[in-house]
Amino acid sequence: MSNTLAIVGRPNVGKSTLFNRLTKTQEAIVESVSGVTRDRIYGKSDWNGIDFSVIDTGGYVHGSDDTFEEEIRKQVLFAIDEADAIVFMVDSRLGITPLDEEVANLLRKSKKHVFIVANKVDSPKMAELVGEFYALGLGEVYPVSSVNGSGTGDLLDDVVKVFAAQPEEEEPDVARIAVVGRPNVGKSSLINTLLGDERNIVTPIPGTTRDSINTRYRSFGYNFILVDTAGLRKKGKVYENIEFYSTLRTIRSIEKSDVCLIMIDAKSGLEKQDINILHLAEKNKKGIVVVINKWDLVEKETNTHLKFENHIREKIAPFNDVPIVFTSVIEKQRIFKALELASEVYQKRGTKIPTSKLNDYLLPIIEENPPSMASRGRYIKIKYIMQLKTATPQFVFFCNLPDDIKENYRRFLENKIRQEYDFTGVPIQLFFRKK
Repeated sequence: MSNTLAIVGRPNVGKSTLFNRLTKTQEAIVESVSGVTRDRIYGKSDWNGIDFSVIDTGGYVHGSDDTFEEEIRKQVLFAIDEADAIVFMVDSRLGITPLDEEVANLLRKSKKHVFIVANKVDSPKMAELVGEFYALGLGEVYPVSSVNGSGTGDLLDDVVKVFAAQPEEEEPDVARIAVVGRPNVGKSSLINTLLGDERNIVTPIPGTTRDSINTRYRSFGYNFILVDTAGLRKKGKVYENIEFYSTLRTIRSIEKSDVCLIMIDAKSGLEKQDINILHLAEKNKKGIVVVINKWDLVEKETNTHLKFENHIREKIAPFNDVPIVFTSVIEKQRIFKALELASEVYQKRGTKIPTSKLNDYLLPIIEENPPSMASRGRYIKIKYIMQLKTATPQFVFFCNLPDDIKENYRRFLENKIRQEYDFTGVPIQLFFRKK
């Protein structure tokens, strides 16, 4: 990734607040609890006409009782590895701590451009406190206040000098595949297995991934952006503010994706929350692939998978024309099949049917199976059909009484379109308009 700035440091020094200021978003979770940002979050920023990416990392911790300590340390090392320049954030009020010295040792070894940022300098008087940070031996110290933005301009002036002032290459039309599901169904494990490293934190504790993580995937002829999302919990279980914002972020990830791999735990079976997630993806007109994970843990008899599949299709109806794949991420069973299906669904979302073919196919069917009569015994006549030039498949039926088309007839027409044209995994929309 070119032109990338990573923000690192120990917990609760204000990294996420600076990230939000630089990216002009609320993407990073900000909470006055140390260790809130566990995974890396990516965002986009620009300064003086130069675009760059920003990575917010989990707080660097060593010697704590936190289960995530070693994993967060890995995240910092990954961020250092990916970045062209690094903001090392410290707390001006607390001075140098042993943790700061440990991070400084790592950064000196990285041979990357490092900017020491002494945060929480909220008044000119406090700027006098930053002098001791020169002892870390990493060069210039920048006094800033992430909260009110003071000092960030001087910092960014010097940061962008590091980046080559070349126009950024246009991002190719790349599919965004969001991996979504309830907590602890194996989302991060799936992405880590596909990538062949431990990019995303994996522990057996539900809710480990609180932020959405985007990773470019280029292997075996595929070119995707994979999005690992925080597990969507039932609303009644979203007690912490942190969990609430994670849920919102997952919803945003679905909204920004092209295809959703909806992961379901084979052991616990289909739950109401799984159906809610699927309907959320459908409502947002995203391509859908249902991934039944942990299939290796299920005791099987003859046709077990068929019974399981039929049960799912019954429960998720009416939109049940979706591909279903049974996987075991641990055993690496059929995980590439899931990618293959996601790729196929992405291609189908872009299907365009010529107007003449659409009318030649549908008008005889409509004539043979006309909609039921409207009120006062009037006949409904559908005269013409066309597909709209939209990113997702949308069809307009021009008729004399559009408001009188009943839901069951809409479904009949959708099924006929699906029978002729392969839209498996793709929600399609039908509109009825007066000619």
